[in-house]
Amino acid sequence: MEATIARAAEMQPQPTQVSKPKSTRKSRRQTEEGVRYFLAKDGSSIEKPELGAEVASEGEALIKAFQSKNGVIYAVLAYKAESKIQGGTPTLVKRPLRK
Repeated sequence: MEATIARAAEMQPQPTQVSKPKSTRKSRRQTEEGVRYFLAKDGSSIEKPELGAEVASEGEALIKAFQSKNGVIYAVLAYKAESKIQGGTPTLVKRPLRK
């Protein structure tokens, strides 16, 4: 009986260190708020994406895309490239654009 318990203990997976995600909840939420959703225009393709009507939310986009012919939506994030000087060295950063 003790041998069975010892073998069962050996078979248990050892706990591993789980690293925390580097991004915070706040930054993820800000990114999600900046997303705009568009239906694909008729004739649009992956090689040549064309944005059709904009919809208010991801859920609405999914429903309308499912009801349409092609069923494709585009999620768009817009950024502006700016320079930021840190310690006398210019660095390029991206700033999210809001609608």
